[in-house]
Amino acid sequence: MPKKKKTKKAKKIKKVKLTNKIKQPLKQTERKSTIPAQDEKPEIKKIKKQPTEKKIYNLKDFVVYPKHGVGKITAIEKAKIGEIDIQFYKILVEKEKLTLTVPINQQSKLRPIASINQINKCISILKTKPKIKRTMWSRRAQEYDQKINSGKIYELAEVVKDLNKNTDIIADQSYSERQLFEKAYERLKSEFEAVLKTNSEEVQKKMDKALGRVNISDNAE
Repeated sequence: MPKKKKTKKAKKIKKVKLTNKIKQPLKQTERKSTIPAQDEKPEIKKIKKQPTEKKIYNLKDFVVYPKHGVGKITAIEKAKIGEIDIQFYKILVEKEKLTLTVPINQQSKLRPIASINQINKCISILKTKPKIKRTMWSRRAQEYDQKINSGKIYELAEVVKDLNKNTDIIADQSYSERQLFEKAYERLKSEFEAVLKTNSEEVQKKMDKALGRVNISDNAE
């Protein structure tokens, strides 16, 4: 009887040793597969960032700062912070009566004003039918606000088009809708003025005609 117990114990020990041998090579293959993925990521990021830092703007150039809209470079100045010389733009945003200071090495935040072709495309966007979404207004308002502050002219035109009510009657829009519409409308109008080099009234007529808006001044005549 005691001899049989010893043979059972010996068999169990052998099984444990075999399972340990199988698990070890699996861990090594997992480590190898993760190494090349980490090496690839930084190469892609470097290629995307290189062209944005090369643009240089001159005095009196119009530029767009995403969160504030169109501004004019009024000065290019230098300052010394510690032992480092920093060069920066001073940008006047007339609509907001604001002067921005933007370091030249952070100019990727700026973009040049649109071309005539881009303005024409914006007018064609304004002529299209607005997109009616069924989502809650709070969510839509966030989306519109993000588009306005993106600094992208086509997204601005889309917000103006979607929130346009074809009328000047304030009661047709909620207060928050009206605010977002006016913010997007003024941003787009200021860029139209800078590109077309014309006055505010002419630009407004051009935009309102594309939107099919009924102007109070037109009705009075």
